[in-house]
Amino acid sequence: MSEPTVVALDPIRVLILAILVLGLGHTLTAWFEPLRRFSIPEAVTGGILCSLGVAMLDVFGDVKVSFDLATRDDLLLTFFATIGLSAKLGLLRQGGRMLLLLAAATLVFLMLQNAVGISLAVLMGEPYAFGLIGGSVSLAGGHGTALTWGQMATDAGFERAIPLGMAFATFGLICGGVVGGPLATRLIRRGQLAPSSGAASAETGATSGADEAAPLSVTSGQVIRTLLALAIAIGVGEELNRWIGDRGMVLPGFLTAMGVGIVLTNLADFRRKPLDTEAITLFNQVSLHLFLAMSLMSMQLTQLAGSFGPVLVVLAGQVVLAVVFASVVVFRLCGRDYDAAVIAAGYAGLGLGATPVGVANMNAVSSRFGPAPTAFLVIPLVGAFLLDIINAFVIQTYIGLIP
Repeated sequence: MSEPTVVALDPIRVLILAILVLGLGHTLTAWFEPLRRFSIPEAVTGGILCSLGVAMLDVFGDVKVSFDLATRDDLLLTFFATIGLSAKLGLLRQGGRMLLLLAAATLVFLMLQNAVGISLAVLMGEPYAFGLIGGSVSLAGGHGTALTWGQMATDAGFERAIPLGMAFATFGLICGGVVGGPLATRLIRRGQLAPSSGAASAETGATSGADEAAPLSVTSGQVIRTLLALAIAIGVGEELNRWIGDRGMVLPGFLTAMGVGIVLTNLADFRRKPLDTEAITLFNQVSLHLFLAMSLMSMQLTQLAGSFGPVLVVLAGQVVLAVVFASVVVFRLCGRDYDAAVIAAGYAGLGLGATPVGVANMNAVSSRFGPAPTAFLVIPLVGAFLLDIINAFVIQTYIGLIP
């Protein structure tokens, strides 16, 4: 039996392919009305098709494609750094009450997410750790958290932890990107909801939800200044993360990058030299879409075939939980208005596929129905900061319950 042909894509080729995948998703969304009607993010459409093509090459052509995803990890840091650079204290105060409500709701959701994952895993004869990985570790936590905790589980003897974590995180990206748009569309149509009259002029920071409707006008000077701010946020954040790690505390790298970004933007405001919002928005959107495209197109579906059954059962339970929780609890907590519907779409996305998916969902919905400034204020802050802090506490709690 001949050895399969291996095609190894370096970071530059991965980036080029991701751009082509985004172009494919954009074209398909323009051609097929259902994709627009249900607000499916373009990166999800193109990424899924690419991963299916990679699987077909493996099965029928005996060609294996490998992806060097170093650029994807850098894009994740860039995305969260832009979230930090958008988190002005005035906006934090503006969203204070809703942030507190969503923080409390998130604690409940993460506890339920792990309970569902563990219960379904045990019923199928899988170990306790399988369900925990199929819960908030990989879904709400995303790839970074799955890798961090997966390595700890591997060291403790659960050898499947990392591949399972990657499988759940990746399929969670798909599920989160697919269910958020239809969920918001249903809530908007059922309640005949519309953006408030002042929404179009509201200041919302980096993620305004105006992907297509309000083209950005950015100068080279703005881009260079923003690149400098991003370099400081990511570089100082990495050193801070290393310093914290040397003292025994494990934090995802994107949290410290975002934290430094928060300090930078508020220091700039204090000095009355605010950072360029439009340039930050540009980097936010580009890094978000490319990150999602790379994550989805690089799925190794053939390697996950042996775990498909249990993984899909747990995912089905988690999708039901996320949709019900977002539409019943989150939508009502946030006021049952248009912004609440967009928040529900974002929450379903971040609950299943981490913050970038939630933001992509809201971008897709708001580009069709109109701006949702409150949604783009609270969801990135909940998903990028509060969720990870709460998730670390919840995971530790469940690890303490391991029989």
